[in-house]
Amino acid sequence: MIHNLTLSDVLSEHARSRPGTTAVVDGELRLTYPHLDARVSRLAGALAGRGVAAGDRVLWLGQNSHAILELLLACSRLGAVFCPANWRQSAGELRFVLSDLSPKVVVWEHSDTTAALVPGSGLAEVDTPASWVRAGEEYEEFLASGEAHDFPPVEDTVPVLALYTAAFDGRPNAALLSSAALVAHSASLLVVRQMEPGFTFLDNGPLFHVGTMMFCLATLQIGGTNVLMPAFDAEELCRLVDAEKVTQAFLFGQMIDAVAAANAGGKYDLSSLRFISHSAEWDEMTTVDDSPWCRSKMGGYGQTEVGGMLTFLGLAPGAAGFAGRPSPMVQVRILAPDGTELPPGEVGEICARGKSLFSGYFARPELNAAKSVYGWHHTGDLGRREPDGTITFVGPKLRMIKSGAENIYPAEVERALKTHPAVADAAVVGVPDERWHQAVKAVVVARSGQTATAEDLIEHVRTTLASYKKPREVVFAEEIPKKGFTPDYDALDERYGGGNYPGV
Repeated sequence: MIHNLTLSDVLSEHARSRPGTTAVVDGELRLTYPHLDARVSRLAGALAGRGVAAGDRVLWLGQNSHAILELLLACSRLGAVFCPANWRQSAGELRFVLSDLSPKVVVWEHSDTTAALVPGSGLAEVDTPASWVRAGEEYEEFLASGEAHDFPPVEDTVPVLALYTAAFDGRPNAALLSSAALVAHSASLLVVRQMEPGFTFLDNGPLFHVGTMMFCLATLQIGGTNVLMPAFDAEELCRLVDAEKVTQAFLFGQMIDAVAAANAGGKYDLSSLRFISHSAEWDEMTTVDDSPWCRSKMGGYGQTEVGGMLTFLGLAPGAAGFAGRPSPMVQVRILAPDGTELPPGEVGEICARGKSLFSGYFARPELNAAKSVYGWHHTGDLGRREPDGTITFVGPKLRMIKSGAENIYPAEVERALKTHPAVADAAVVGVPDERWHQAVKAVVVARSGQTATAEDLIEHVRTTLASYKKPREVVFAEEIPKKGFTPDYDALDERYGGGNYPGV
């Protein structure tokens, strides 16, 4: 008989097979796997006592905490869904999450933002029947009140984790991930990162972000130790790496520089930290990791909806594709708008299916249908397969320009323009053309100290991409209007005459 494997099952097994291993460190709290398992059992009982059943939602409003892992595992035991909200959001944005998710229980840390949401504050403005439990002493009392007992088996395919994504359609959407998807993704990450027993991960990045959560759960899967930090602090990170012999942390460029500066005098021993080579100072403090994950560049291509990583650079050393090769748990296809697979070298939408993909968005039936057309998850991002089989990520699929019979994706032209040394930033729009329906128009911000003519940039694109993709016109501007990190194409269209897009 084949039994499925939920996150709760993973914990229960570790409680038996790793009785002396520390599972969680959070300040003065230290929990072995048996201790964590016992707390999760009581917490599941306490949640059930507040009416949480299969399919119900539990929301966390706060920074990183051991409670996040405990609540996730307790929900796995019940068949419920746990959501760690983005604590950096405004009260208005969090009100949307409360209204959208309709949680049965909300566990919250006090802050100016969360205090405005709690019923009775006079500022809540959300009519929710949820039970509210304040983190800290009240949470501990709540957990202790639960009765530990055996719960009915839960299928590993039911959603257990909800992570809100960027508002690509004008509103954030909660991507639902099942235990099966999370376990599968962890298995692939374990291989690429070459995680071994004793692996210790410092959860200093936000756990509402899949980039931190995926390593937290892979560490759980291997029976390692998760060390929690509420938020990034360079000095405290150094102290924890030294004290807990941390193997890996959630770090990138500026954070690495801050840590190196905080430990410039060598006060802390950071040699247990195995990480990518970054600078002479950093490399001297840490141990340069030789696993596939860190061998040249970390990462690959991913998003919340695929559990974290869809492709890994570590699976394709020396590859042509900038995003590496697909995870062994998935299939990837580059599809045209009509669902046909494009040959190597052609740009289309990155689509996928497989073990680690999400179960859809919470309460978004129309979006789910659109995202799964032709039987593949449509990522909303553009890419191409290279002749060696690897994948290149081109950019987000924001819109398409139709010139004659040819499809032109702005992100690809923008990427080509930005490779010119005289271009600091660029955006591309389609402008109406009487003969070709649309023509490409580029808006360029020149790099300080560099010069280039419009003709220079048009020729540069022509030599980089197919000739029909080159801009017909280039205009120079002081800045590109943005929505977040992406160009504000509506503003660009209005300012520079864009229009005639297919389907509009």
